[in-house]
Amino acid sequence: LNDAAWKGAPWTSWFVDIEGAAKPGPRFRTRVKMLWDDHYLYIAAELEEPHVWATLTRHDSVIFRDNDFEVFLNPSGDSRNYFEFEINALNTSWDLFLAKPYKEGGKADDSWDIPGLRTAVAVQGTLNDPRDRDHGWTVEIAIPWTAYASRAPVRRPAPGETWRMNFSRVEWRIDTTSGQYRKLPDTKEDNWVWSPQGLIDMHVPDRWGYVTFTGPHTVH
Repeated sequence: LNDAAWKGAPWTSWFVDIEGAAKPGPRFRTRVKMLWDDHYLYIAAELEEPHVWATLTRHDSVIFRDNDFEVFLNPSGDSRNYFEFEINALNTSWDLFLAKPYKEGGKADDSWDIPGLRTAVAVQGTLNDPRDRDHGWTVEIAIPWTAYASRAPVRRPAPGETWRMNFSRVEWRIDTTSGQYRKLPDTKEDNWVWSPQGLIDMHVPDRWGYVTFTGPHTVH
């Protein structure tokens, strides 16, 4: 993330627990940057992590079974026709579309693949090596404005327009005493987010944050 364009983009606030301030703060820092141009929405994420690991290598696996970073996009802002993207430290991804939330009978359509998607992952440490401590991992994502056309009438926003978005991180508690990464038994994952949901459910789009596209090609 040392590109000049990223250096000029502000970080979001640090992620919080998905349920909000009533819960303890996350153990590790997560934050995001965003940029845009005529062709792409760009998202960069920095995930502090003392043990970077990942196992899933098949596209459209259920990526949150590993530690992951997730993007949720609702361009219309009406809690309908929204998009989800998940990625792990192996740069394995899962992209899906929902016409409506699960609680309203929506079903995940993972036949939607993001055409023209560009992603990159960098590990600040050693991947899948429990013998040492790492600093974390970073993610860069470029999603073309044309990516949504097969599912919803989405176009490139004009300056001043707003989308509903959220960003999430799933973090599992692990044990390394055996010389391998093992999830702690009977322990649920942590869910850390940019905009708190107030409940453990990312699929409530009317609780996502607002992102406004401003010029020249910055967001807030």
